[in-house]
Amino acid sequence: MVKLRDLDPSASPLDYYGSELRRLREAAGLSQSQLGSCVFVTASLIGQVETTRRVPTRDFSERVDAALGTDGLFSRLVGLVLRSQLPTWFQAYAEMEARATYISTYQAQLVYGLLQTEGYARAVLATGVPPRLDDLVAARMERQRILDRDRPPLSLVILDEAVLHRPVGGWKVTRDQLGRLLDVVERRWVSVQVLPYEAGEHASLVGSFNLLRFDDAPELVYTEDLISGHMTANSDTIREAHRRYANLQAAALSEGDSAELINRVMEEHYDSESDPASRAVA
Repeated sequence: MVKLRDLDPSASPLDYYGSELRRLREAAGLSQSQLGSCVFVTASLIGQVETTRRVPTRDFSERVDAALGTDGLFSRLVGLVLRSQLPTWFQAYAEMEARATYISTYQAQLVYGLLQTEGYARAVLATGVPPRLDDLVAARMERQRILDRDRPPLSLVILDEAVLHRPVGGWKVTRDQLGRLLDVVERRWVSVQVLPYEAGEHASLVGSFNLLRFDDAPELVYTEDLISGHMTANSDTIREAHRRYANLQAAALSEGDSAELINRVMEEHYDSESDPASRAVA
């Protein structure tokens, strides 16, 4: 049994979630053990969520809503909870990303976060040696839900060819990620282009950047440095970002040719024979 402690519901989304879970569980006349049995988890896990020692998942939240008849309350709250687990400097961008109507991004090193598989995201995030890796991965996967909305943002993604060749997380993780890219190009509102090595010097050798457009707010440009991210609505910066993005699109392969390159890299570099476990031992 996790020892109860007083929570300040206004302290954070996680505190609010925990206090509401405890309040509504008690109002239903259920012990932690009884609720745990209803949602197929231990009483200890219920207690850890109620005392903010454990971050709830979306699956957990949906099951709690069903068990307590809370009309989707926890399924709505969990999005805020997971977003609050993102690095503080990134949370503002994630909020704006979720509101955007158009997302244009050039990525020089990695697959854009909205298109990452869970395994790829875990390998990327682990490089920062975070104390709560599982929560960061869950938060990144939660961000991707905007692509499943009835009206998702139009997402234009340009990846440097180096992204395809860089093994991240091992053979299988990288292959699955390339397969994911081939899957998302089937979506009407997602475009993936590859900037090939043959393009040589190009309009964004300085690095990656994102452009966000909204129906009811000024456009934003987002960039990152070694330790933080930066957003700006400066009109000159926006204008320059659009110029560079247009040049990148012109230099990149078409969507069809990009898909062919992704598939070729996957087959030539990440087929079953590339798996070290499949190689014969002399």
